[in-house]
Amino acid sequence: MLFRRRHDPKRPARWRGVLHLLGPGLITGASDDDPSGIATYSQAGAQFGFGMGWVMLFSWPLMAAIQEISARIGRVTGKGIAANLREHYPLLLLRSIVGLLLVANIINLGADLGAMGDALRLIIGGSTGVYVVAFAVLCAWLEIFLSYERYVRVLKWLTLSLFTYVATVLVVEVPWHEVLYRTLVPGWVWQQDYVVVIVAVLGTTISPYLFFWQASEEAEDERVNPAEHPLTEAPEEARSQIRRIEIDTYVGMGLSNLIALCIIVTTAATLHRHGITDIQTSEEAAQALRPIAGEFAFAIFACGIVGTGLLAIPVLAGSAAYAVAEAMQWTYGLGRRPREAKAFYGTIAIGTLIGVAINFIHIDPIKALFWTAVINGVVAVPLMIVMMIMTMQPKVMGQFTLPRPLWVMGWLSTAVMALAVATMFATWSG
Repeated sequence: MLFRRRHDPKRPARWRGVLHLLGPGLITGASDDDPSGIATYSQAGAQFGFGMGWVMLFSWPLMAAIQEISARIGRVTGKGIAANLREHYPLLLLRSIVGLLLVANIINLGADLGAMGDALRLIIGGSTGVYVVAFAVLCAWLEIFLSYERYVRVLKWLTLSLFTYVATVLVVEVPWHEVLYRTLVPGWVWQQDYVVVIVAVLGTTISPYLFFWQASEEAEDERVNPAEHPLTEAPEEARSQIRRIEIDTYVGMGLSNLIALCIIVTTAATLHRHGITDIQTSEEAAQALRPIAGEFAFAIFACGIVGTGLLAIPVLAGSAAYAVAEAMQWTYGLGRRPREAKAFYGTIAIGTLIGVAINFIHIDPIKALFWTAVINGVVAVPLMIVMMIMTMQPKVMGQFTLPRPLWVMGWLSTAVMALAVATMFATWSG
Protein backbone atom coordinates (compact mmCIF):
# COMPACT_ATOMS: atom_id res chain seq x y z
CA MET A 1 0.00 0.00 0.00
CA LEU A 2 1.34 3.45 -0.93
CA PHE A 3 1.19 6.19 1.65
CA ARG A 4 0.54 9.67 0.36
CA ARG A 5 1.45 12.85 2.19
CA ARG A 6 -1.68 14.37 3.64
CA HIS A 7 -2.56 17.62 1.88
CA ASP A 8 -1.98 20.57 4.13
CA PRO A 9 -4.11 23.53 2.98
CA LYS A 10 -2.03 25.86 5.16
CA ARG A 11 1.26 25.00 3.42
CA PRO A 12 0.90 27.38 0.40
CA ALA A 13 -0.36 30.16 2.66
CA ARG A 14 2.60 29.61 4.99
CA TRP A 15 5.07 29.88 2.13
CA ARG A 16 3.34 32.98 0.80
CA GLY A 17 3.61 34.47 4.28
CA VAL A 18 7.35 33.83 4.38
CA LEU A 19 7.86 35.31 0.91
CA HIS A 20 5.77 38.34 1.88
CA LEU A 21 8.29 39.12 4.63
CA LEU A 22 11.09 39.34 2.07
CA GLY A 23 11.18 42.48 -0.04
CA PRO A 24 13.42 45.57 0.05
CA GLY A 25 16.04 43.86 2.24
CA LEU A 26 16.27 40.78 0.01
CA ILE A 27 16.51 42.84 -3.18
CA THR A 28 19.02 45.26 -1.64
CA GLY A 29 21.27 42.46 -0.40
CA ALA A 30 21.14 40.62 -3.70
CA SER A 31 21.93 43.75 -5.71
CA ASP A 32 25.11 44.20 -3.67
CA ASP A 33 26.61 41.20 -5.48
CA ASP A 34 26.77 43.10 -8.76
CA PRO A 35 29.39 42.43 -11.46
CA SER A 36 31.74 44.98 -9.91
CA GLY A 37 31.37 43.27 -6.53
CA ILE A 38 32.00 39.90 -8.16
CA ALA A 39 35.30 41.28 -9.48
CA THR A 40 36.28 42.40 -5.96
CA TYR A 41 35.41 39.04 -4.37
CA SER A 42 37.18 37.19 -7.18
CA GLN A 43 40.33 39.21 -6.59
CA ALA A 44 40.11 38.49 -2.86
CA GLY A 45 39.89 34.74 -3.44
CA ALA A 46 42.50 34.65 -6.20
CA GLN A 47 45.05 36.72 -4.31
CA PHE A 48 44.69 35.39 -0.76
CA GLY A 49 42.85 32.10 -1.10
CA PHE A 50 40.51 31.04 1.69
CA GLY A 51 42.08 33.56 4.05
CA MET A 52 39.49 36.19 3.08
CA GLY A 53 36.46 34.13 4.08
CA TRP A 54 36.31 35.55 7.61
CA VAL A 55 35.71 39.06 6.26
CA MET A 56 32.28 38.04 4.94
CA LEU A 57 31.26 36.59 8.30
CA PHE A 58 32.59 39.65 10.12
CA SER A 59 30.86 42.15 7.83
CA TRP A 60 27.41 40.50 7.87
CA PRO A 61 26.10 41.94 11.17
CA LEU A 62 27.69 45.33 10.40
CA MET A 63 26.09 45.47 6.97
CA ALA A 64 22.74 44.21 8.28
CA ALA A 65 22.69 46.78 11.09
CA ILE A 66 23.22 49.82 8.86
CA GLN A 67 20.72 48.48 6.31
CA GLU A 68 18.12 47.90 9.03
CA ILE A 69 18.67 51.49 10.17
CA SER A 70 18.14 52.66 6.58
CA ALA A 71 14.94 50.62 6.34
CA ARG A 72 13.64 52.01 9.62
CA ILE A 73 14.15 55.57 8.35
CA GLY A 74 11.95 54.82 5.34
CA ARG A 75 9.22 52.92 7.19
CA VAL A 76 9.02 55.18 10.24
CA THR A 77 8.98 58.52 8.38
CA GLY A 78 7.41 57.44 5.08
CA LYS A 79 10.29 59.21 3.29
CA GLY A 80 13.67 58.25 1.88
CA ILE A 81 17.01 59.34 3.27
CA ALA A 82 17.39 62.34 0.93
CA ALA A 83 13.93 63.66 1.84
CA ASN A 84 14.80 63.46 5.53
CA LEU A 85 18.15 65.15 4.94
CA ARG A 86 16.38 67.97 3.12
CA GLU A 87 13.88 68.43 5.93
CA HIS A 88 16.27 68.36 8.89
CA TYR A 89 19.79 69.25 7.69
CA PRO A 90 21.59 71.96 5.66
CA LEU A 91 21.01 71.92 1.91
CA LEU A 92 24.77 71.95 1.28
CA LEU A 93 25.12 68.58 3.02
CA LEU A 94 22.19 67.16 1.03
CA ARG A 95 23.45 68.40 -2.33
CA SER A 96 27.01 67.22 -1.69
CA ILE A 97 25.93 63.72 -0.75
CA VAL A 98 23.36 63.35 -3.52
CA GLY A 99 25.72 64.77 -6.16
CA LEU A 100 28.53 62.38 -5.25
CA LEU A 101 26.09 59.46 -5.02
CA LEU A 102 24.82 60.23 -8.51
CA VAL A 103 28.32 60.25 -9.98
CA ALA A 104 29.36 57.03 -8.22
CA ASN A 105 26.16 55.20 -9.19
CA ILE A 106 26.42 56.11 -12.85
CA ILE A 107 30.09 55.04 -13.06
CA ASN A 108 29.25 51.79 -11.28
CA LEU A 109 26.24 51.28 -13.56
CA GLY A 110 28.42 51.72 -16.63
CA ALA A 111 31.02 49.28 -15.32
CA ASP A 112 28.31 46.70 -14.58
CA LEU A 113 26.78 47.06 -18.04
CA GLY A 114 30.21 46.51 -19.58
CA ALA A 115 30.80 43.43 -17.43
CA MET A 116 27.43 41.99 -18.45
CA GLY A 117 28.17 42.60 -22.13
CA ASP A 118 31.59 40.96 -21.82
CA ALA A 119 30.13 37.97 -19.99
CA LEU A 120 27.46 37.34 -22.62
CA ARG A 121 30.06 37.69 -25.36
CA LEU A 122 32.18 35.02 -23.64
CA ILE A 123 29.18 32.66 -23.57
CA ILE A 124 27.65 33.11 -27.03
CA GLY A 125 30.03 35.37 -28.97
CA GLY A 126 28.94 38.56 -30.70
CA SER A 127 29.42 42.23 -29.87
CA THR A 128 29.85 43.53 -26.34
CA GLY A 129 28.57 46.96 -27.41
CA VAL A 130 25.30 45.55 -28.77
CA TYR A 131 24.74 43.60 -25.55
CA VAL A 132 25.46 46.66 -23.41
CA VAL A 133 22.78 48.65 -25.25
CA ALA A 134 20.31 45.75 -25.11
CA PHE A 135 20.77 45.22 -21.36
CA ALA A 136 20.41 48.95 -20.69
CA VAL A 137 17.20 49.20 -22.72
CA LEU A 138 15.73 46.10 -21.05
CA CYS A 139 16.52 47.26 -17.52
CA ALA A 140 15.28 50.82 -18.09
CA TRP A 141 12.10 49.68 -19.86
CA LEU A 142 11.14 47.27 -17.08
CA GLU A 143 11.86 49.84 -14.36
CA ILE A 144 9.92 52.63 -16.07
CA PHE A 145 6.93 50.86 -17.61
CA LEU A 146 6.22 47.79 -15.47
CA SER A 147 3.75 48.26 -12.61
CA TYR A 148 5.39 48.48 -9.21
CA GLU A 149 3.91 45.24 -7.88
CA ARG A 150 4.98 43.27 -10.97
CA TYR A 151 8.40 44.91 -11.01
CA VAL A 152 9.08 43.95 -7.39
CA ARG A 153 8.19 40.34 -8.28
CA VAL A 154 10.66 40.48 -11.20
CA LEU A 155 13.41 41.74 -8.89
CA LYS A 156 12.64 39.02 -6.34
CA TRP A 157 12.89 36.34 -9.02
CA LEU A 158 16.17 37.80 -10.23
CA THR A 159 17.66 37.18 -6.77
CA LEU A 160 17.68 33.50 -7.75
CA SER A 161 20.51 34.31 -10.17
CA LEU A 162 22.80 34.54 -7.16
CA PHE A 163 22.54 30.80 -6.66
CA THR A 164 24.60 30.27 -9.81
CA TYR A 165 27.59 30.93 -7.53
CA VAL A 166 26.41 28.26 -5.12
CA ALA A 167 26.27 25.90 -8.10
CA THR A 168 29.76 26.98 -9.18
CA VAL A 169 31.34 26.31 -5.79
CA LEU A 170 29.68 22.87 -5.72
CA VAL A 171 31.21 21.75 -9.03
CA VAL A 172 34.81 22.59 -8.11
CA GLU A 173 36.97 20.67 -5.66
CA VAL A 174 36.96 22.50 -2.32
CA PRO A 175 38.67 21.52 0.97
CA TRP A 176 35.67 22.43 3.11
CA HIS A 177 37.43 21.80 6.42
CA GLU A 178 39.97 24.49 5.52
CA VAL A 179 37.22 26.85 4.35
CA LEU A 180 35.37 26.42 7.65
CA TYR A 181 38.50 27.01 9.71
CA ARG A 182 39.59 30.10 7.74
CA THR A 183 36.07 31.56 7.89
CA LEU A 184 35.69 31.13 11.65
CA VAL A 185 39.30 31.93 12.61
CA PRO A 186 40.63 35.19 11.11
CA GLY A 187 44.20 34.97 9.88
CA TRP A 188 45.53 38.50 9.56
CA VAL A 189 48.41 39.08 7.15
CA TRP A 190 50.47 42.20 7.82
CA GLN A 191 51.00 43.36 4.27
CA GLN A 192 49.69 46.28 2.27
CA ASP A 193 47.88 44.29 -0.43
CA TYR A 194 45.96 42.28 2.19
CA VAL A 195 44.71 45.44 3.89
CA VAL A 196 43.76 46.99 0.54
CA VAL A 197 41.64 43.96 -0.41
CA ILE A 198 39.87 43.96 2.98
CA VAL A 199 39.08 47.65 2.51
CA ALA A 200 37.78 46.93 -1.01
CA VAL A 201 35.54 44.11 0.26
CA LEU A 202 34.12 46.27 3.07
CA GLY A 203 33.55 49.13 0.64
CA THR A 204 31.69 46.78 -1.67
CA THR A 205 29.42 45.33 1.02
CA ILE A 206 28.67 48.63 2.83
CA SER A 207 27.79 51.10 0.09
CA PRO A 208 25.71 54.32 0.09
CA TYR A 209 23.44 53.40 -2.81
CA LEU A 210 22.17 50.45 -0.76
CA PHE A 211 21.19 52.79 2.09
CA PHE A 212 19.17 55.05 -0.21
CA TRP A 213 17.50 52.18 -2.08
CA GLN A 214 16.28 50.25 0.95
CA ALA A 215 14.97 53.36 2.74
CA SER A 216 13.14 54.56 -0.37
CA GLU A 217 11.66 51.15 -1.10
CA GLU A 218 10.30 50.85 2.44
CA ALA A 219 8.63 54.23 1.98
CA GLU A 220 7.41 53.19 -1.49
CA ASP A 221 5.89 49.95 -0.19
CA GLU A 222 4.00 51.96 2.42
CA ARG A 223 2.75 54.49 -0.17
CA VAL A 224 1.35 51.91 -2.60
CA ASN A 225 -0.46 49.94 0.11
CA PRO A 226 -3.53 51.78 1.46
CA ALA A 227 -3.51 49.55 4.56
CA GLU A 228 -0.04 50.72 5.62
CA HIS A 229 1.16 54.06 6.99
CA PRO A 230 4.36 55.71 8.27
CA LEU A 231 4.92 54.40 11.77
CA THR A 232 4.97 57.94 13.18
CA GLU A 233 1.31 58.15 12.08
CA ALA A 234 0.31 54.56 12.89
CA PRO A 235 2.41 53.28 15.81
CA GLU A 236 0.13 50.25 16.17
CA GLU A 237 1.71 48.86 12.98
CA ALA A 238 5.22 49.11 14.43
CA ARG A 239 5.59 45.67 16.00
CA SER A 240 4.81 43.70 12.85
CA GLN A 241 6.61 46.06 10.48
CA ILE A 242 9.82 46.27 12.49
CA ARG A 243 9.86 42.49 12.89
CA ARG A 244 9.41 42.12 9.13
CA ILE A 245 12.24 44.60 8.48
CA GLU A 246 14.57 42.64 10.77
CA ILE A 247 13.84 39.31 9.06
CA ASP A 248 13.97 40.79 5.57
CA THR A 249 17.23 42.64 6.19
CA TYR A 250 19.16 39.91 7.97
CA VAL A 251 18.09 37.29 5.40
CA GLY A 252 18.90 39.63 2.50
CA MET A 253 22.33 40.62 3.81
CA GLY A 254 23.05 37.05 4.86
CA LEU A 255 22.32 35.85 1.32
CA SER A 256 24.51 38.62 -0.07
CA ASN A 257 27.49 37.65 2.06
CA LEU A 258 26.94 33.92 1.52
CA ILE A 259 27.15 34.42 -2.24
CA ALA A 260 30.23 36.61 -1.83
CA LEU A 261 31.81 33.83 0.24
CA CYS A 262 30.96 31.30 -2.50
CA ILE A 263 32.75 33.49 -5.06
CA ILE A 264 35.80 33.82 -2.81
CA VAL A 265 35.89 30.06 -2.19
CA THR A 266 35.46 29.26 -5.90
CA THR A 267 38.30 31.51 -7.01
CA ALA A 268 40.49 30.45 -4.07
CA ALA A 269 40.02 26.75 -4.86
CA THR A 270 40.76 27.23 -8.55
CA LEU A 271 42.66 30.40 -9.50
CA HIS A 272 44.69 30.85 -6.31
CA ARG A 273 45.74 27.20 -6.21
CA HIS A 274 46.94 27.44 -9.81
CA GLY A 275 48.97 30.59 -9.21
CA ILE A 276 46.53 33.05 -10.83
CA THR A 277 46.45 35.86 -8.30
CA ASP A 278 45.71 39.03 -10.29
CA ILE A 279 42.04 39.36 -11.32
CA GLN A 280 40.87 42.85 -12.24
CA THR A 281 37.35 42.24 -13.62
CA SER A 282 34.56 39.69 -13.33
CA GLU A 283 35.16 38.81 -17.00
CA GLU A 284 38.79 37.92 -16.24
CA ALA A 285 37.62 35.72 -13.37
CA ALA A 286 35.18 33.82 -15.59
CA GLN A 287 37.76 33.49 -18.37
CA ALA A 288 40.43 32.22 -15.99
CA LEU A 289 38.07 29.57 -14.61
CA ARG A 290 37.58 28.00 -18.04
CA PRO A 291 40.84 26.01 -18.38
CA ILE A 292 41.00 25.19 -14.65
CA ALA A 293 37.45 24.32 -13.59
CA GLY A 294 36.00 23.41 -16.98
CA GLU A 295 33.37 24.76 -19.35
CA PHE A 296 30.45 24.12 -16.99
CA ALA A 297 31.87 26.14 -14.10
CA PHE A 298 32.92 28.88 -16.51
CA ALA A 299 29.44 29.09 -18.08
CA ILE A 300 27.65 29.17 -14.72
CA PHE A 301 29.99 31.87 -13.40
CA ALA A 302 29.53 34.00 -16.53
CA CYS A 303 25.73 33.57 -16.49
CA GLY A 304 25.75 34.73 -12.89
CA ILE A 305 27.42 37.99 -13.96
CA VAL A 306 24.55 38.65 -16.36
CA GLY A 307 21.84 37.70 -13.85
CA THR A 308 23.22 39.77 -10.99
CA GLY A 309 23.73 42.70 -13.33
CA LEU A 310 20.07 42.64 -14.34
CA LEU A 311 19.24 43.11 -10.66
CA ALA A 312 21.95 45.66 -9.84
CA ILE A 313 21.42 48.05 -12.79
CA PRO A 314 17.87 49.07 -11.79
CA VAL A 315 18.88 49.41 -8.13
CA LEU A 316 21.79 51.69 -9.02
CA ALA A 317 19.65 53.79 -11.37
CA GLY A 318 16.65 53.74 -9.04
CA SER A 319 18.52 54.72 -5.88
CA ALA A 320 20.09 57.67 -7.72
CA ALA A 321 16.68 58.75 -9.06
CA TYR A 322 15.06 58.54 -5.62
CA ALA A 323 17.86 60.60 -4.07
CA VAL A 324 17.76 63.30 -6.76
CA ALA A 325 13.95 63.48 -6.83
CA GLU A 326 13.66 63.70 -3.05
CA ALA A 327 16.36 66.37 -2.95
CA MET A 328 14.64 68.40 -5.68
CA GLN A 329 11.13 67.79 -4.28
CA TRP A 330 9.89 66.25 -7.51
CA THR A 331 6.99 63.86 -7.74
CA TYR A 332 8.66 60.46 -7.58
CA GLY A 333 8.24 56.75 -7.02
CA LEU A 334 8.25 53.48 -8.95
CA GLY A 335 4.64 53.12 -7.85
CA ARG A 336 3.70 56.10 -10.06
CA ARG A 337 3.08 56.06 -13.79
CA PRO A 338 5.70 57.63 -16.05
CA ARG A 339 3.51 60.63 -16.92
CA GLU A 340 3.02 61.33 -13.20
CA ALA A 341 6.75 61.42 -12.37
CA LYS A 342 8.47 62.47 -15.59
CA ALA A 343 11.60 63.94 -13.98
CA PHE A 344 12.05 60.91 -11.72
CA TYR A 345 11.83 58.41 -14.56
CA GLY A 346 13.86 60.75 -16.76
CA THR A 347 16.68 60.53 -14.21
CA ILE A 348 16.59 56.74 -14.47
CA ALA A 349 16.70 56.88 -18.26
CA ILE A 350 19.45 59.52 -18.46
CA GLY A 351 21.57 57.79 -15.82
CA THR A 352 21.31 54.50 -17.69
CA LEU A 353 22.12 56.25 -20.99
CA ILE A 354 25.28 57.81 -19.52
CA GLY A 355 26.20 54.36 -18.18
CA VAL A 356 25.96 53.05 -21.73
CA ALA A 357 28.06 55.94 -23.05
CA ILE A 358 30.85 55.14 -20.58
CA ASN A 359 31.36 51.86 -22.44
CA PHE A 360 31.88 53.62 -25.77
CA ILE A 361 34.33 56.35 -24.79
CA HIS A 362 37.09 53.96 -23.76
CA ILE A 363 37.26 54.81 -20.07
CA ASP A 364 39.46 52.30 -18.26
CA PRO A 365 36.98 50.18 -16.23
CA ILE A 366 39.57 49.57 -13.50
CA LYS A 367 40.17 53.30 -13.04
CA ALA A 368 36.42 53.91 -13.16
CA LEU A 369 35.83 51.47 -10.31
CA PHE A 370 38.78 52.98 -8.44
CA TRP A 371 37.12 56.39 -8.50
CA THR A 372 33.76 54.84 -7.62
CA ALA A 373 35.38 53.37 -4.51
CA VAL A 374 36.89 56.75 -3.63
CA ILE A 375 33.59 58.59 -4.07
CA ASN A 376 31.64 55.95 -2.13
CA GLY A 377 34.19 56.24 0.67
CA VAL A 378 33.81 60.03 0.73
CA VAL A 379 30.01 59.68 0.90
CA ALA A 380 29.61 56.63 3.15
CA VAL A 381 31.16 57.76 6.43
CA PRO A 382 29.57 61.22 6.80
CA LEU A 383 26.26 59.80 5.58
CA MET A 384 26.39 56.99 8.15
CA ILE A 385 27.21 59.49 10.90
CA VAL A 386 24.25 61.68 9.91
CA MET A 387 21.98 58.62 9.75
CA MET A 388 23.04 57.54 13.24
CA ILE A 389 22.35 61.03 14.62
CA MET A 390 19.06 61.29 12.70
CA THR A 391 17.69 57.98 13.96
CA MET A 392 18.19 59.01 17.61
CA GLN A 393 16.22 62.24 17.25
CA PRO A 394 12.51 62.14 18.25
CA LYS A 395 11.80 65.06 15.87
CA VAL A 396 12.64 62.69 13.01
CA MET A 397 11.75 59.23 14.32
CA GLY A 398 9.08 60.07 16.89
CA GLN A 399 8.96 57.32 19.50
CA PHE A 400 10.86 54.94 17.19
CA THR A 401 14.43 56.00 17.85
CA LEU A 402 16.94 53.15 17.67
CA PRO A 403 17.01 50.51 20.40
CA ARG A 404 20.34 50.39 22.22
CA PRO A 405 21.71 47.14 20.62
CA LEU A 406 21.04 48.44 17.09
CA TRP A 407 22.49 51.84 18.03
CA VAL A 408 25.72 50.13 19.18
CA MET A 409 25.96 48.00 16.02
CA GLY A 410 25.25 51.02 13.84
CA TRP A 411 28.07 53.05 15.39
CA LEU A 412 30.39 50.03 15.23
CA SER A 413 29.62 49.68 11.52
CA THR A 414 30.29 53.40 11.07
CA ALA A 415 33.60 53.17 12.94
CA VAL A 416 34.74 50.15 10.90
CA MET A 417 33.82 51.91 7.66
CA ALA A 418 35.64 55.08 8.78
CA LEU A 419 38.74 53.02 9.53
CA ALA A 420 38.47 51.29 6.15
CA VAL A 421 38.16 54.59 4.28
CA ALA A 422 41.05 56.15 6.23
CA THR A 423 43.16 53.10 5.40
CA MET A 424 42.14 53.37 1.74
CA PHE A 425 43.32 56.97 1.49
CA ALA A 426 46.48 56.31 3.51
CA THR A 427 47.38 53.39 1.28
CA TRP A 428 46.72 55.18 -2.00
CA SER A 429 48.46 58.38 -0.92
CA GLY A 430 51.46 56.32 0.00
